[in-house]
Amino acid sequence: MNSQPNIKFINLLLLFLVILDIVLSAICLLRPDLWVKLMHGTEYVDSLGIIRRMGAVWLAFFIFQLAALVLWQKYSYLLVLVAGIRLTEIFSDWCYWYFAEHLTWFAHFGLLISPPSNLLFGIILIKAYQKIK
Repeated sequence: MNSQPNIKFINLLLLFLVILDIVLSAICLLRPDLWVKLMHGTEYVDSLGIIRRMGAVWLAFFIFQLAALVLWQKYSYLLVLVAGIRLTEIFSDWCYWYFAEHLTWFAHFGLLISPPSNLLFGIILIKAYQKIK
């Protein structure tokens, strides 16, 4: 068995991800107009329901990450599950950034740092799991 991962650091990372995704999902599901204002600075028009769909995806992220936060020390495979969730996002935000119109400075910042951040989070969680195994 390798050395153990830094439990406090992993808990803080998971807590950060839980908070991040509950905030994102709540805004998209409950106030999609606020999402459009923050990200695009335009009037809310979402006839396809894409913003609420994003909120539902982030709600699922929140649920899995919360389960991992509470249970990962007993069920270490949850770290790999969350890593996979984070890694699914490594291309989507740059694609959104490239194709979306009327992005605010907040959107530019968030969409540009998100993919490398998710990649880093995924690697950290996989390495933590490997230390356990």
